[in-house]
Amino acid sequence: MLVLAQESDWFEEYLAPIISIKVVAGVDEAIAHINRYSSHHTDAILTRDHMHAQQFLREVDSASVMVNTSTRFADGFEYGLGAEIGISTDKFHARGPVGIEGLTSLKYVVLGDGEIRA
Repeated sequence: MLVLAQESDWFEEYLAPIISIKVVAGVDEAIAHINRYSSHHTDAILTRDHMHAQQFLREVDSASVMVNTSTRFADGFEYGLGAEIGISTDKFHARGPVGIEGLTSLKYVVLGDGEIRA
């Protein structure tokens, strides 16, 4: 069944074998659309144009950006993080697939004997 998309469709995560397709005039419009409506988890471009691929990688504000590959590779294990414990689309503390390192924090201990810093 083919149905014309409404603006609310661009925000929808279907969790079903359903897709929304938008035809755009060029890479600039595609990037603007992605940056407005994406979950910012993973976005991909299929292109033969190297300059478009580089622009996409630079300008799409997502945790994972991919060129000519399946977004199914956006996984903590695939990135060498070990078992994926969670996913974050935020930019603070962890972003993207989260492994154990993303759930830990550091404590810096500095011991001195009266040293000063000028």
